[in-house]
Amino acid sequence: MTPLAAGCALSMLLLSPFMASDDGFDEKAVQEVHEVVKQIQARYEKTKDLQADFSQQTRIEGFERPVTSSGKVYIKKPGRLRWDYLDPANEEIYVNQDDVKVYVPEHKQVLVGKLTQMAASKAPLELLQGAARLEESFDIEPTRGKERGVGGLRRITLIPKAKEQESTRGLQRIVLEVFPKTYFIRTVSLHEMSGNVATFEFSGLKPNLGLGNDIFEFKAPPDVEVVKAPVLNGP
Repeated sequence: MTPLAAGCALSMLLLSPFMASDDGFDEKAVQEVHEVVKQIQARYEKTKDLQADFSQQTRIEGFERPVTSSGKVYIKKPGRLRWDYLDPANEEIYVNQDDVKVYVPEHKQVLVGKLTQMAASKAPLELLQGAARLEESFDIEPTRGKERGVGGLRRITLIPKAKEQESTRGLQRIVLEVFPKTYFIRTVSLHEMSGNVATFEFSGLKPNLGLGNDIFEFKAPPDVEVVKAPVLNGP
């Protein structure tokens, strides 16, 4: 998973309304998922901007050790995202609707392009922009297994209805876990067809700080080379 595609994952925090699928699950589990979904939507409808810390663990098929990283993320409705990797290396990702800039200080380069051409999956982008309804692209159900999230709340699984569609290409499923009481999203796990799994854990969430647009605008140093980003066609 590229840093860009990984950065798009936090767009899951700006969820559109959705309904849970009840196929193959007992009535109690479905009811619990409906309640979690209802609480998530109520929370994020009130969230105009958000600042958070994140840690990322990516398990790559064929490699024994996961790749870990951490940093900060900033979101502002509609369609603005800043995703800063701080450890183990610095990288900044700026998104404004479909325009994206990826700045790597070590290389003294900024990649400029369109997110719809660079991201392996467009589903997170659509959620970020508030242009899609989850039930149109996903079946939503309780996560299988007895293990629950913190506070005993059920995890939610999103399964692409048509895996060959461009908007969900490469994704097998997405698993969400929320914080109890606040219902902000605590973890997002992206399970890819390739077997790779990227898990993001969020902490220190600060909603509605009144973030200014200047936080989301990249100001290139004079010695930075501007490079047109390659188009990622996906698998």
